Amino acid sequence: MSSNIHDPHSRRYRALGTIMAAIVYIFLSSPIVVTIPMAFGPANTLTFPPANYSFDLFRIFFSSPDWLGPLFQSTKIALATTTLSVFIGTLAAYWIVRHEFFGKRLVTSIIMSPLIVPGIVASLGLYIYFSYLRINSTTVSIILGHLMAVLPFVVVMLMAGIVKLDRNLEFGAELMGAGPIRMFLTVVLPQLVPSLVTASLFAFLLSFDEFIISWFLSGTSTVTLPVRMYSALNWEVSPVIAAVSTFMMAVSLLVCIAAIALKKATPTDG
Repeated sequence: MSSNIHDPHSRRYRALGTIMAAIVYIFLSSPIVVTIPMAFGPANTLTFPPANYSFDLFRIFFSSPDWLGPLFQSTKIALATTTLSVFIGTLAAYWIVRHEFFGKRLVTSIIMSPLIVPGIVASLGLYIYFSYLRINSTTVSIILGHLMAVLPFVVVMLMAGIVKLDRNLEFGAELMGAGPIRMFLTVVLPQLVPSLVTASLFAFLLSFDEFIISWFLSGTSTVTLPVRMYSALNWEVSPVIAAVSTFMMAVSLLVCIAAIALKKATPTDG
């Protein structure tokens, strides 16, 4: 009886929630709806909706050294950051999950601290520190800065994967005479491949899209694609920016699709 009394109210709340969710979704997706059509507009204007459609802006983007240089720089930095973060993150995550040691909470807190420090504060600190070391405005400084920002996410993802591993397989390998390194390479890593691939995709995307750290640490010869986009918006109103934005959204979408497909392809426990 009570469920029948409250059912009209429940339907109203559900309808109101659906409407609010739709409004928020439309608000969040509106920049995409505007940007993508503009990317296929003419090369001399930036209008919505475009008067006619073409691939001129993409041709300019993929043929201009002013844009290809930052694109290659971002790709190079993202690949290096991904490699380092996954290598360091795998060792750190395994050690944190499988071992108890003095100062474990302190070490974990230090690794995770970039998650709670505002990006602009961390970027300013890196800028001052790298200037003191005289490596500021170099590719190495940007990679190290991105590594600091990306590593906590990689560690968290890999820790979640390691917790799900069967510890008995590791004990069995050790009982059969395998040393720690051999056991890790032959038993742990094969089981951890899905988590490693997902963490790698996520790390690459974070580094490729990173702006604040790159803006503080980049120089005239180490400009990344997000920094180049920001400069284009500040100093010129180039229609190519729409094509670049669409390209970056496509990269992000492909990475997300790959991560989702990998998760679905991975067998679950039970």
